Amino acid sequence: QVQTVESGGGLVQPGGSLRLSCAASGSILRVSLMAWYRQGPGKQRELVAADTTGGTTNYADSVKGRFTISRDNAKNQVIYLQMNSLQPEDTAVYYCHVNGWTTRWESFDSWGQGTQVTVSS
Repeated sequence: QVQTVESGGGLVQPGGSLRLSCAASGSILRVSLMAWYRQGPGKQRELVAADTTGGTTNYADSVKGRFTISRDNAKNQVIYLQMNSLQPEDTAVYYCHVNGWTTRWESFDSWGQGTQVTVSS
């Protein structure tokens, strides 16, 4: 079993910053991908940023230059999403997504429960 838990959401004024954290735990042998998605009111879930084990990062055009995904070097199964210059359109539930292999050499695909980010004055 693999569990994924996010934290760090909240209410912030436009132009402000937040840092989200995501930790994956359980019978994990190897993590292939850790990523952040979001789903705004009335919108479909979309990819925000992704980080592969090989060090490749990808960002949605709407967040490039404002958001940064990073991995905890001491804890391979922990990632962060630093969000700067937040705007009302960034309001959404942010989800962490992790996939990889368990210690039983089974692939896994795990989602967190989501953390709410609200940008409002």
